[in-house]
Amino acid sequence: MKLYIKSLLPAAALALSLGLSSCVGDLNVKPIDPKTNMTVNPDNLFNKCYANMAVAGNGGANGDSDVDGIDGGTSGFLRQLFNSQELTSDEAISAWGDEGVQPLNKNQWNSEHPFLRGFYYRLFFGVTVCNHYLEVAKNYDATMTAEVRFLRALYYYYLMDGWGNIGFRTTVGSDKPAQMSRAELYKWIESELLDAEKNMAEAKPEKDTEEGYGRADKAAAWLLLSRLYLNAEVYTGKPEWENAKKYAKMVMDSPYKLHTGKAVNGWTAYQQLFMGDNGSNGASDEAILALLQDGEKTTSYGTTLFLMAGAFNDDMNDGQFVSGNNTTGKWQGHRARPELVAKFFPEGEAPKDTTKAIQTAAGDDRALFWGKKRSLKISDPTKFVEGYGVTKFTNYRTDNAKTKNTLFPDADFFLMRAAEAYLTFGEADARLNGGTTTAKGTEVINQVRARAGASQLTSFSLNEILDEWSREFYFEGRRRTDLIRFDKFGGNNNYNWAWKSGVITGANFSKDMNLFPLPNTELNTNKNLKQNPGY
Repeated sequence: MKLYIKSLLPAAALALSLGLSSCVGDLNVKPIDPKTNMTVNPDNLFNKCYANMAVAGNGGANGDSDVDGIDGGTSGFLRQLFNSQELTSDEAISAWGDEGVQPLNKNQWNSEHPFLRGFYYRLFFGVTVCNHYLEVAKNYDATMTAEVRFLRALYYYYLMDGWGNIGFRTTVGSDKPAQMSRAELYKWIESELLDAEKNMAEAKPEKDTEEGYGRADKAAAWLLLSRLYLNAEVYTGKPEWENAKKYAKMVMDSPYKLHTGKAVNGWTAYQQLFMGDNGSNGASDEAILALLQDGEKTTSYGTTLFLMAGAFNDDMNDGQFVSGNNTTGKWQGHRARPELVAKFFPEGEAPKDTTKAIQTAAGDDRALFWGKKRSLKISDPTKFVEGYGVTKFTNYRTDNAKTKNTLFPDADFFLMRAAEAYLTFGEADARLNGGTTTAKGTEVINQVRARAGASQLTSFSLNEILDEWSREFYFEGRRRTDLIRFDKFGGNNNYNWAWKSGVITGANFSKDMNLFPLPNTELNTNKNLKQNPGY
């Protein structure tokens, strides 16, 4: 089914799905009106399990957020994934003065941080809706049930990755859940994915006109398993490189492939992944899990509009970006830290020029930066023109057709795409081979580079692979996790970037910060929970 999800869940059903102790409150209550219809529509509830990642609530772009204490525009899943994974790393920095932005820029968060708290509860809201579906509709459709189990595991994966030891439950209720260790949660996620995969649909890419587009199939389970195993040493202390490689290969051997081919109207194959028609221009062959966006039906300030509008101003116009990002949103917020740009220019400085000129100079289609009227150095994080612009996400269409809305984009976000499997395979291969890729691992990573028109290398070291992760996936919500796996985040590793730890040249911060703090609001309502060390 096509998952345009807005105002799908009846109010009574929504209330029932919120029995979790969180900032949304304990809503295990009876309806005021005894005649209220308490019947749950399984299809609507199923859609809500997905919608939690695509829209902020049932009331359009700004209103009726599913998470209390944070406005609808800010509380979106993708917006907070970006904030927690990108602003905290060597890739992105934001000029905005909103409460919470600069502490993320400077790695100075605490247990009262509003964005981290909002993301934590967004994820738990997703868990709770999935739990509710599995309680009331698990026998409705075997494939749908398997998908919901996958989605619940995905939400728990992000919670485990960010916060480690968390309250865990698989039912809806008002009792306070016990705390589960990170290693225990890892085993549960692994087991849940292995079991759910059996009943998920066969791996098959779809376009946005086809029924299965936007739904998770077996390849999504394989890719999440490969991601889980790739980070296993962080989560459990025991590496699982062979399993990471195994499940990555299963994705690579599936019908999902790297989106390759010639440029269309000047838009390269890589750029086509992030455009307004990415569900129909062929790029969806790579989209293992897409968060669906429609300029009329799924309006959101926290999904792809955030990535587009947040990165542009009026000066970013040339022969290709004729009107910026092809939305009226130009919010002048996030841009690249110099360390990200430098990964495309290891031998010298990127030109202060248009995106096309920078792409050409880099010899890499992925170098989607804007240098005109910009400085590479960031002396003041609050000045948007300090730091190169990022032109990766746009609402243009490859066929030059009009989009549905002048502000809200049609561009879907590929939360999981096949390129991840190629780099996972290559990294696991290198780790099993003493830190350098074998011929096969080299070949696989070179396929990713070839799609971008980048030069072919004869081998890849682990540090080169870490850089390749950044070149391929910057601003897509995974950098913090990658840095932690390579021991380049918290701790005395002396890998620094601009404004790391609040110092212009960068400085180490405690390894304790490899985990986010549990929100004080959660600790105050659930005495079963113990705060993470260092907070």
